[in-house]
Amino acid sequence: MSSDPWGRVDETGTVYVRTADGEQVVGSWQAGSPDEALAYFERKYEGLVVEIGLLERRVKTTDLSAKDAQTAIDHLRQQVDEHHAVGDLAALRARLDKLVESVDARREERKAEKAKQSDEARHAKEALVTEAEELAQSEQWRAAGERLRSLVDTWKGLPRLDRKSDDELWHRFSHARSAFSKRRKAHFASLDAQREEARKTKEKLVGEAEALSASTDWGPTAARYRDLMSEWKAAGRAQREHEDDLWNRFRGAQDVFFAARSSVFAERDAEQTENLKLKEELAEEAEKLVPVSDLKTARAAFRSLNERWEAIGHVPRDSRPKVEGRMHAVERALQESEETEWRRTNPEARARAAGLTGQLQAAVDKLQGQIETARAQGNNARADKLQKELEGRQALLDQALKGLQEFGG
Repeated sequence: MSSDPWGRVDETGTVYVRTADGEQVVGSWQAGSPDEALAYFERKYEGLVVEIGLLERRVKTTDLSAKDAQTAIDHLRQQVDEHHAVGDLAALRARLDKLVESVDARREERKAEKAKQSDEARHAKEALVTEAEELAQSEQWRAAGERLRSLVDTWKGLPRLDRKSDDELWHRFSHARSAFSKRRKAHFASLDAQREEARKTKEKLVGEAEALSASTDWGPTAARYRDLMSEWKAAGRAQREHEDDLWNRFRGAQDVFFAARSSVFAERDAEQTENLKLKEELAEEAEKLVPVSDLKTARAAFRSLNERWEAIGHVPRDSRPKVEGRMHAVERALQESEETEWRRTNPEARARAAGLTGQLQAAVDKLQGQIETARAQGNNARADKLQKELEGRQALLDQALKGLQEFGG
């Protein structure tokens, strides 16, 4: 009979393993010596040790699932429990029990991690839904549309939740996207209608602008072009493929008209500048008539100058007041000379002036006599009063005498 601390072989070739519950039959060995039998079953024990060690490392260092790990543990435990090896089987069971604890702990960790990830995914998807529902009301069509597409990509990268929660959130998310798409489609349909209406309006404006381009009615046509420009701006934008072409036609028609007007105005300005030069020469010639020495000759000369003046035509508007003012000044000087001459040669006026002078002189002489009488009588108060009246009549007499002198008398 052969034995070691963990097993023995009896005389019948039966191999036993020692355990806490007593000896357990491992197997039967008939082919060789008892030592060879023990060595064989000890090698089987060492094989279990190696397998358990490998499983321990896999559980510790890889992402082996708890289910697969438990299956491997159960397989090894079955081999240990069947007592087909010689060695410290209790130690193997203890290692397997500890391994079960590790796998259970790993399972709980992964369960907690999965719950955490699921909670994070829920919050993330709820945030995506909230943002999508806000974007659904936006009118920033391009930016909001791009952001919604980005949210879809983000959603796809998140873990799925339980079916009910995931479906409910996805329904809200999808509804928000659909609502935005519907609003955007309606907006652009309305915009297309507006742009089509703008195109029709601008077609009419272009037609009128082109019809006016050959007009020579400068003022009213320029004013109408300004009105057309205001109507153009108020019409809004047409479709992109039409807008530039319509604008080029509209602008081109204006350019034709305003270029022609500028050309005509340039010629007119040159002519008016020359007219100004001629009128300044006539004004200078007219100013030599003042002061008037011979009224008849001066008046004839001024009439001749005025006829030449009227024949010249327009001058620049900003120069007109000054040059016309010079001619008006000469004309006023001639009128004043005529009025002076008329007063001097008017018989009726001369007679009235002479009569008034005589009346005033008689009144002055009478007052002087009355003053002398009052003084002689000692009535100085009356004399002083009459003296003041005399001074007033004397002033009037002086004016009348001056007027009479203008008549040459």
